[in-house]
Amino acid sequence: MALRLDLLKVLIVEDVAPMRQLLMALLTTLGIGNVMSAPDGEQGFEAFCTEKPDIVITDWHMEPVDGIALTRLIRLSDQSPNKTAPVIMLTGFSSLDRIEESRDAGITEYLSKPFTAEKLVKRISHVIENPRDFIMTSTYFGPDRRRRTLSGFSGPYRRASDEMNFVLVG
Repeated sequence: MALRLDLLKVLIVEDVAPMRQLLMALLTTLGIGNVMSAPDGEQGFEAFCTEKPDIVITDWHMEPVDGIALTRLIRLSDQSPNKTAPVIMLTGFSSLDRIEESRDAGITEYLSKPFTAEKLVKRISHVIENPRDFIMTSTYFGPDRRRRTLSGFSGPYRRASDEMNFVLVG
């Protein structure tokens, strides 16, 4: 089944204008039907609430609201129209602690700069073709962070610490 990219609405949140324009041109060239943008997380959240995009692609470092804070707004704000929208973090920060922080904030996928068009398309395709369940606990709301299927595993909990109250949303 071919992806209908012409039906997608994608919001790019990037403070560097040439990078924002490059991403918009790339996504338009790929056939994405509606590409919109914002220069920071604050304006990005406003656009998210009014335009209701299917996917958000955000940079990390922006002022006054960065990509992590934007993701938390998307996931937790009462004003958010779609708390489970896929969010792809596209950033130059690729250290393990940054990846873990973005994962813990509710990022769906992570892509390091510099990137290729092929890698960006793969991330977009992945969030469309493999939607993730969402988990809600007292300290986290976001995509299920467990990605590996363990052979022989048959229970709901993988570790003793998982035996806390959580709700699978999906």
